[in-house]
Amino acid sequence: MTAQEGSQLDLQQYFPYRLARLAEQVSLAVAEVYSERFALTRQEWRVLAILGLRTEIATKEIGPLTTLDKMQVSRAVQGLQSRGIASRKHHPDDRRELIVALTPAGRALYRKIVPFALARETELLGVLTAEEVEVLDRAMHKLSAALS
Repeated sequence: MTAQEGSQLDLQQYFPYRLARLAEQVSLAVAEVYSERFALTRQEWRVLAILGLRTEIATKEIGPLTTLDKMQVSRAVQGLQSRGIASRKHHPDDRRELIVALTPAGRALYRKIVPFALARETELLGVLTAEEVEVLDRAMHKLSAALS
């Protein structure tokens, strides 16, 4: 019998579950900023946030940066494009690939949302001391590196 056989697992104390649950709670708390005030989906917000830091980006590069799958990226880009927030064009070297960029209206929206998003982040982290925020950041980097 191995150490795992016959063991029990309390889901409420299981680290992967607790982390996933916390991530969902944080995501929902931040969603109040972009969903209620700006009528964006979670996926659209993630794509907008990525585009806000770039002039343009290939759609295939968005997924790994946002944890969105190919279909979610496609739908988010389509939603942003339909509202004049983003534009798409074919890659000059590969017509199968699309390049996405924010329109002037998209840039304005990004600039409008960012202060709200950063304020929400500050509010969420406000329950922690500065030292706890540093420890949390280091722990997240360490876990991420171990899983990469």
